[in-house]
Amino acid sequence: MLEWAVRPLRSLSGLIDFECAARWGSFKLAARELHKTPAAVSLQVKQLEEAVGFALFVRHPRHIALTAKGQELAIAVARMLADLGAKVAALQRGSDEAVLRISTTHSFAIKWLVPRMSRFTKLHPELDLRIDSNDTPVDIEDDAVDVAIRYGPVKDGDPALLFRERLVPVYSPDLLADGQDALQLSDLTRFPLLCERTPEAWLQLLNENRALKGDYDFSRTYSHWGVLAQAAVAGQGIGLVPYGIAFEDIRAGTLLQLACRSAPFGYGYRLLVNPHKETMTKVKHFREWIVNEMESMSRTLGT
Repeated sequence: MLEWAVRPLRSLSGLIDFECAARWGSFKLAARELHKTPAAVSLQVKQLEEAVGFALFVRHPRHIALTAKGQELAIAVARMLADLGAKVAALQRGSDEAVLRISTTHSFAIKWLVPRMSRFTKLHPELDLRIDSNDTPVDIEDDAVDVAIRYGPVKDGDPALLFRERLVPVYSPDLLADGQDALQLSDLTRFPLLCERTPEAWLQLLNENRALKGDYDFSRTYSHWGVLAQAAVAGQGIGLVPYGIAFEDIRAGTLLQLACRSAPFGYGYRLLVNPHKETMTKVKHFREWIVNEMESMSRTLGT
């Protein structure tokens, strides 16, 4: 039977102390590196010698020297620890490369990003996604953020611009009367017109379609576009929402788009990338994917 199997190691700490003492040729210097006392290092080595069944050092009054077997084991242990250190470093680098941290707003996360993330994960199953939805400003240089999608005022020529929004009126199919295929502009007076905070956007759309005259009900307001869109899905009225927020529901048929001109909107979505991570593969994959998704959605938006 192998001697190693007869005398199994009980702890790896002895190997670490032994490798350090062998490298320095001194219990005292090893103790200084390991932040221990020389006596503690000597005891660990002695216990290791008892475990393996042979002497590792010849102890002289003023110094120590490796035995032949100690020399062989020191080389093996040094190689093992170097490999272990390299593996840990690779895993640490790999874990950061494999985790994609996305910061975005609540409405965009719920109504646009999350419903289609399965398409991204099919393309890149190696990535672990962490989505943080928060409407507060984000520090894009924070290590906890790789990319951020933010909604706000946009300008032409902005390299971070993903999609310039337009406002579209949408409604649940439940609002259709029997035999009715679609609602018309003339039907807007029959239902509450759901607003994001104020009716200003509705007035702009009505002006675009030359339909300002009418007894309209603007009594229902909401603090977030996503909540407003969900209220429209629930049949609470006709909602005026950014196309990106309504897009998935329109495609699924849970919302129908009123046949009229959409309203121009000075807001849109921008992709912000942590400048320390913009060359990372995971960031490049996400940028390519979201640009393609936004371009595809843009092609479905009429005037």
